[in-house]
Amino acid sequence: MATILSERGEFSVNAGPGKGLWLGAAEAATATGWSLRPEGLCRGEICVPAPKGREAEFTTADMVNLAAFWDHLVMPAAHSRDGDVWALGEGADNRAASLQSLQAPDFSLPDPDGTAHSLSDYHGKKVLLATWASW
Repeated sequence: MATILSERGEFSVNAGPGKGLWLGAAEAATATGWSLRPEGLCRGEICVPAPKGREAEFTTADMVNLAAFWDHLVMPAAHSRDGDVWALGEGADNRAASLQSLQAPDFSLPDPDGTAHSLSDYHGKKVLLATWASW
C-alpha cells in the first residue's frame, strides 16, 4: 500500500513492486487524471508516449510507473524513504499559466452554520475572501 498526494487529493493505492511507483492503470487515472492509452499516458487531448526503447520502464500491459512519467514530464515528485508516501506536484509551467490567467481555483468551505459554499457558486460576482491563521 502507498499513499499518493496529488492535485486531485489523497489516495491509498496498491503500489507494485520494484523501483518507481507502479500502479494499475485505473488507480493511476483516479489519482492523477492521466490515463493509459495505446498512444501513451494521456490527460484530455494531450498524450505523452514513453521514450522509444524505454517503454518497459514506463508501462506494462496494465500498469504505469508514475514516478518515471512524472520525471519524463519534468514535474516535481517526492517520496518517503520507504516509498509508501508519494507527493506528485504540478509543473512550473502549468502553475505559471494558472497564475497568469487570474482565475482562482475552485474550492468549497462551510459557513458557520455548516452549509458548504463553493467559489464557483459566485461566478461572475465580486467576492471578498478574508483569511486568517493562528500561526
